[in-house]
Amino acid sequence: MNNVIDTILSHRSIRKFEEVPLSDEQIKTIVECAQAASTSSFIQAYSIIGVKNPATKQRLAELAGNQSYVAKNGHFFVFCADLHRHEVLAEMEGVNLDDTLESTEKFMVAAIDASLAAQNAVIAAESMGLGAVYIGGLRNSLNDVSELLKTPDRVVPLFGLAVGYPAQNPDKKPRIQPEHIYHEEAYETDSETYIRQIEDYNRVISAYYRERTEGKRTDTWTSQMAAMLSKPTRMYMKEFVESKGFNKR
Repeated sequence: MNNVIDTILSHRSIRKFEEVPLSDEQIKTIVECAQAASTSSFIQAYSIIGVKNPATKQRLAELAGNQSYVAKNGHFFVFCADLHRHEVLAEMEGVNLDDTLESTEKFMVAAIDASLAAQNAVIAAESMGLGAVYIGGLRNSLNDVSELLKTPDRVVPLFGLAVGYPAQNPDKKPRIQPEHIYHEEAYETDSETYIRQIEDYNRVISAYYRERTEGKRTDTWTSQMAAMLSKPTRMYMKEFVESKGFNKR
């Protein structure tokens, strides 16, 4: 164990923050740490939009489903898949990159780059005594989010990240056991083993909720996921992503 591993393993999502803004130096450090993440073939296919303006944060909170911590935090970051700069560099170099920039592969690269950068940002923030929570709710209304943040074609806001000084200390939610996530040599195809591992996790999660709610809640992970995934959401996404010049080939 060391401080880095301890910080990573101590992660929990923070949804209530002190009303203290991050300093410019803190923001700069978090962004620099995000940029230190690996990037596919040096493409650097992402951008980060920082939001300080209270009115803008409030509007983003509304678009994300009225999540109060989107509006009330130390700083709000929006991580974007970004191939706009590559369209600009194509013009600078006098080449046409449309086939490449519109490919599913490069959309995946941009989304992966942004995600790697974001996780670096979270680890950096938490190492500074700050807390953070990802905000996927921005994808509820990406047309409005894009208009608000003035993102051009070939830029898609993927998720937000609220960062600040924690005003709560929630319990750490148990993850699926490592032996179900990590497969040796090849994917686990024995159905009995696979199902048994999920059932074991169901018991862990049910006990977690039972203890937290004094028996008022005992649902399992599989029942949660089945209920959530039975209601399709954000079904406009493919059309939106393509309209921004991604994932067309």
